[in-house]
Amino acid sequence: MKLQGKAIDAFLKHPDPKVRAVLLYGPDAGLVRDRADTLGRTVCPDLNDPFRVADFLGKALVDDPARLADEAAAMALTGGRRLIRVRDAEDVTTTAFTAFLKDPPPGDSLVVAEAGDLSNRSRLRALFEGADAGAAIPCYVEEEASLGRVIADLLSAQGLSADVDALTFLAGNLVGDRLVARGEIEKLAVYMGTEKRVTLEHAQASVGDSAALDMDEPVWAAADGDFAALDRALARLFAEGMSPVPILRATQRHFQRLQLIGSQVAAGKSPETAVDAVRPPVFFKLRPRLVNQARRWTPNLVRAALERLVDAEADCKRTNMPDQTICARVLFQLASLARR
Repeated sequence: MKLQGKAIDAFLKHPDPKVRAVLLYGPDAGLVRDRADTLGRTVCPDLNDPFRVADFLGKALVDDPARLADEAAAMALTGGRRLIRVRDAEDVTTTAFTAFLKDPPPGDSLVVAEAGDLSNRSRLRALFEGADAGAAIPCYVEEEASLGRVIADLLSAQGLSADVDALTFLAGNLVGDRLVARGEIEKLAVYMGTEKRVTLEHAQASVGDSAALDMDEPVWAAADGDFAALDRALARLFAEGMSPVPILRATQRHFQRLQLIGSQVAAGKSPETAVDAVRPPVFFKLRPRLVNQARRWTPNLVRAALERLVDAEADCKRTNMPDQTICARVLFQLASLARR
């Protein structure tokens, strides 16, 4: 089944019970992640529930194709439906999904697979589009008009409303990545404090120079490969009581941005041109750093970084290890990758 337009929003709110596996793919990695989260919460409101949610990378299915059916057939010890999240699904995982969609195991579990920008010739995409028990949902970069409606909803969820010119500014500067947009609105909500009406001045102050916020300092240091700056930034944030999880999520957003820039460079654009197309626009003082990062971080390195960040966030929530240690360890690992 192939979903498009308004049918996507309807499906995300109320998935067809006949569908046992959903493929979310496209160039907007943030929208893929955001829609996967929305869909997942229809199964299990707590996406970090270790009993009802299985979360692993697609490459695990290459060596063990049966794992998909095994996870889907497993019963949750605490009761309730199970959610199986497969990240970075690619064509090499088609064999596992073919077997699953041909004969889904008994039960009501839901598989949500996240992928990058799959072409029309993709075997995985064709499989989901043609399967009765599967659904394929494209996630393309949103136009400003549609993103404006999304931003209004995000603001409303934070108890905020906005002037028309503020919404226009936000939509124009946040178009390109739904997850980045969500993160910027969360920052804006913190910036607003007790005020509830967002003006253009509020939006410009919060989003226009958002990269300069303290929480992004360790992110940029890690991507630069600057051990000393990273150590100083983390020490300061942890001393101020900052939770490691928002830092990890900010780092994920930064590397998803690098992933988008990398795809444009692979399509023939120069790093400078690709960086200038980023939304929200990069603070001018940070532009040279992002251009250098775009040259340093190859698609394979970015993919490896995102995998480590996903694992680190899961470890913060599911293990007894100190979360500050987990956060610092993965950011220093990324800084090491940046120096290769």
